[in-house]
Amino acid sequence: MPRSSTPNAVVFWPVVAIIVVADVVTKMIALNTLAPFSPQQVVGEALRLTLVRNQGAAFGLYLGEYSRYIFMVLTVGALVILWRLYQSTREGDMPRTLAIALVCAGALGNLIDRIRWHEGVVDFIDVGFRDMRWPTFNVADMAVSTGAFLLAWVLWGDDRAETARAADGSAVSGGSNAASATAGSQDAP
Repeated sequence: MPRSSTPNAVVFWPVVAIIVVADVVTKMIALNTLAPFSPQQVVGEALRLTLVRNQGAAFGLYLGEYSRYIFMVLTVGALVILWRLYQSTREGDMPRTLAIALVCAGALGNLIDRIRWHEGVVDFIDVGFRDMRWPTFNVADMAVSTGAFLLAWVLWGDDRAETARAADGSAVSGGSNAASATAGSQDAP
């Protein structure tokens, strides 16, 4: 069966498409309606829309004048790794598929900005209280953060299950060896 019609693909591709489209559309709206660095209150001081351009990565991480290119290469590398992780995902493993789709979609959304604009990624969601503000972010950032958290949780669960299976396997084989040794010692004169 082609990979595009599997249960995982039925979740993966629509999630990627919806998030990327939502990210691109909301960024275009922000660019067309918000003035740079001029907060517009949505829910008092708690939620504001503030247009900023981020030439770095998460939380404003900046690596100098070549940040744009460095983060483009790192993003493409991450997407390759995520694609391989998606391809190795067991059919029907929806939490893992969803997590990978969210991270891929967010990475693609911000990669599109890096390719399109030298000024950097468009961020506009501004949350906090008075001067205590979270770094401004966008839909792609929310997808990456949510997906990364979910993926960590899923992989941690996979690791715990594998550890439990290994422990059960060694207990069974260890018990068999002990029983064999006992039986062997009873046969000895």
